[in-house]
Amino acid sequence: MAFTAQIFEAYLKCPSKCWFRSLGEEGTGNMYADWVRMQNDAYRTDGIERLLNSVTSEERAVAQADSANVKTAKWKFAANFPARKENLETSVHIVERVPSEGRGKPAQFTPIRFIFPNKLSKDDKLLLAYDAFVLSEMLRRDVSHGKIIHGDNHTTVKVRTSALESTVRKLTAKIAALLASDLPPDFILNRHCAECEYQVPCRQKAIEKDDLSLLAGMTEKERKKLNSKGIFTITQLSYTFRPRRRPKRLRDKREKYLHSLKALAIREKKIHIVGNPELKIECTPVYLDVEGLPDRDFYYLIGIRFRIDDSVEQHSLWADSREDEEGIWREFLRLLESVEKPVLICYGSYEMTFLKAMCGRYGGPCQGSIAEKAISSVINILSFIYGRVYFPVPSNGLKDIAGFCGFQWTEADASGIQSIVWREKWEAFRDSLEHERLTSYNTEDCEALEVVTRRVLSLQCPQAGSEVTNEKDIVDISKQKREHPYGFKRNTFVLPEFDSINKAAYWDYQRERVFIKSDNAIRHSLKHPKKSKKTLTVNKIIYSKPPKSCPNCSSNKFQSYIKSAKRIVIDLKFTPCGIKRWVTQHQFNRYKCFMCGKTFPAEHGLLSKSKYGSELIAFVVYQCIELRSPIMTIEKNINRLFGLHIGEREANHFKVYAANLYATTYNALISILCNGNLLHADETKMSLRDKSCFVWVLTSMEEVVYICTETREGEYVNSLLKDFKGVLVSDFYTAYDSINCPQQKCLIHLIRDINDALYKHPYDEGLKRVANEFTKVLRPMVETVDRFGLKHYFLKKHLPDVDRFYKNLKCLALTTETSEKLRERFEKNRSVLFTFLSYDGIPWNNNNAEHAVKAFAMLRHIIKGVTTEKGLRDYLILLSICETCKYKGLDFLDFLRSGEKNIDVFAESQRRRRGRHSAVLKTEHARSVMH
Repeated sequence: MAFTAQIFEAYLKCPSKCWFRSLGEEGTGNMYADWVRMQNDAYRTDGIERLLNSVTSEERAVAQADSANVKTAKWKFAANFPARKENLETSVHIVERVPSEGRGKPAQFTPIRFIFPNKLSKDDKLLLAYDAFVLSEMLRRDVSHGKIIHGDNHTTVKVRTSALESTVRKLTAKIAALLASDLPPDFILNRHCAECEYQVPCRQKAIEKDDLSLLAGMTEKERKKLNSKGIFTITQLSYTFRPRRRPKRLRDKREKYLHSLKALAIREKKIHIVGNPELKIECTPVYLDVEGLPDRDFYYLIGIRFRIDDSVEQHSLWADSREDEEGIWREFLRLLESVEKPVLICYGSYEMTFLKAMCGRYGGPCQGSIAEKAISSVINILSFIYGRVYFPVPSNGLKDIAGFCGFQWTEADASGIQSIVWREKWEAFRDSLEHERLTSYNTEDCEALEVVTRRVLSLQCPQAGSEVTNEKDIVDISKQKREHPYGFKRNTFVLPEFDSINKAAYWDYQRERVFIKSDNAIRHSLKHPKKSKKTLTVNKIIYSKPPKSCPNCSSNKFQSYIKSAKRIVIDLKFTPCGIKRWVTQHQFNRYKCFMCGKTFPAEHGLLSKSKYGSELIAFVVYQCIELRSPIMTIEKNINRLFGLHIGEREANHFKVYAANLYATTYNALISILCNGNLLHADETKMSLRDKSCFVWVLTSMEEVVYICTETREGEYVNSLLKDFKGVLVSDFYTAYDSINCPQQKCLIHLIRDINDALYKHPYDEGLKRVANEFTKVLRPMVETVDRFGLKHYFLKKHLPDVDRFYKNLKCLALTTETSEKLRERFEKNRSVLFTFLSYDGIPWNNNNAEHAVKAFAMLRHIIKGVTTEKGLRDYLILLSICETCKYKGLDFLDFLRSGEKNIDVFAESQRRRRGRHSAVLKTEHARSVMH
């Protein structure tokens, strides 16, 4: 089926509009749509006439459909040029023929389109590109440029249509598929509906279906995501809302807008309030509404409304022309100055833009004046309502909310775009009726704004700290509790008698109050003996030798003044068969120097030593980090097995002590990674006690480092890797793109994304073709890696395959948005998808970093929400060392017990130890053979 430029234009706005136009259905009428059509027709006719009159009669012609005659034509301009190729046709407003500059070169043809608005949109350029595309196909010549003449000044804009050709091809393919189908498209409401002649039938069908597109502000992406979950109606969406406790870290941030809560408000027909909205209007409210012509940046009507005592003052400041705009602005400032402590109130961003534009265009009020203070502190009621107050209406528009509050406009169809038509009619005919319409509409907007503001104020507490007004049609979300039907929870009973009866069945209550009276075994079990701290048996006593000199002044003249002082060190002792408690008692004397008067023990530093030994600390850290045991569990475990009395605070202090001890080791690992040839990177989120943060994982083949940052922006990681010269392997997160080094993106991530897309779109043949092409080029590479390893010598043979893959990808005819986005993704990341083919030892996936993230995720499960940022950094230092030991094939506990801080030195000692052990075994084996 052939379609015209009008159908193409309709599809740019809405598929449903395209469908209606293709069937030839007439709309129910829309004043703005009719006016736009008349303006376009008049502007086109006038523009064609002006252009044709600028040349001689020989240079203008009535266009011909015969392409052969066109190629040999001598005219300069051809009006209403009919172009057709297969199922595409258009009537080009003007075709300009530009003769060739040299012999043998064909003439160039440029399509010209007339568009009446002063401001061009992307759709206007696509319409011109459609004309150029059809003309090019018909003439079989490249038409790379076109012109748009638009606006009051007949401005000419040159457009490179060749850059839009691929977009036009995709759109025409989609239109052809739509028109070939017997089923109409889904009737989805969008922003264009207010300007469309088919608005009424589409809206009626959406209301009948209770369609999600009725909710203004919901994007197509959000709607499709809900559809994939089986949610197609507002009623269905309303049942997905779950009240959640707002975290402390988000208390100062703006509330997120929830479509599910909006749907719930509509279903229950009640106002729903989130948080504690506080709208403070302490002085005289001045309600502002402005009418203008956005296409001309012209504001012609300023409406302000305020109260003085019990009377209401309404002013409508009218501008006949652009020259009067400054006058009404000055009058507006004068009125503001006459009000005692005015507070400007508006609805939406249009008035905010107006105030900023007028101050820049004509100058603002004097610094420190009443008007200046009012303009600098405007209250936008819409921004206050958004995300905080949910009215039971589909949108947050003034007309919907004011209508819910009981306000009605004189003209039911009055709207912002309708006012544009009224103003244009007034300018054309100076009809007083249109003037009255506009001033009445503006006045009623001010009244509606006052009604909405008063309603919002009524939702607030009359006194600070009191409850929200208790009305039947108001729901405070903060008072609702989330339902957990399958969890442990305290039952809520309607009758208080049921509550007291239920408490009598509690386990503790029955054992301590009921069963104890009849069961002797339970009575005896409840008699807990008092726990007593046993004196630990000393396993070893160490006597300190007298010092040779004073540690302070090096004098040898001192005397003992405290004899037989004792210090106990509690530790563990590892044996080949197990672990046991080991208590060491240090006995020493204290001495006093005759020269400086200082006192000191026999062994310098003995008093500064911890009460607990290094083996015990190593064992606690090992359980905490590698075994992922909670501190409380470790404390109970140590105390029960070894008969100690370590508290939770002391166990946590062991972790802090170890983190400080190995901070230099951690920094050394960071330095090694930043100066290496390969780096894997990934990131994940972490919830702390009072806020959220992000943990970045940097790994090589042998080293692992975890870094904590407050945000996911990546500034710290970028600054850390600013001098990195190796290859960075990462996922497709854009924060890594700014790092100046060769990069390899994880192909496993890409495969997962493609696989998910195939599951979501099982009938998308274009998507399947792209996926198959990718598997054809990637599978031989993986086989080469399995056979020869990550060696450039063997992998470089696949580089021509990559070029062939991209060449085939470019030639694929793709019609769906999903497949086209995948192709664009391949093109965008071409330089980072196959980097591993050009280097030695570079993996094609990011599994090294993902494996390290899993290690952190296991620890996060234990400490999430309970640790602080300082505590998390301690955990990350120790986890970095633990995972590095694993990557190097070392035992983390052995490293902690060794006292060594350099992991490589420890690894070398382990290798030497294994070598000596192997030599001993060989010697013993030789002796046994000889005997």
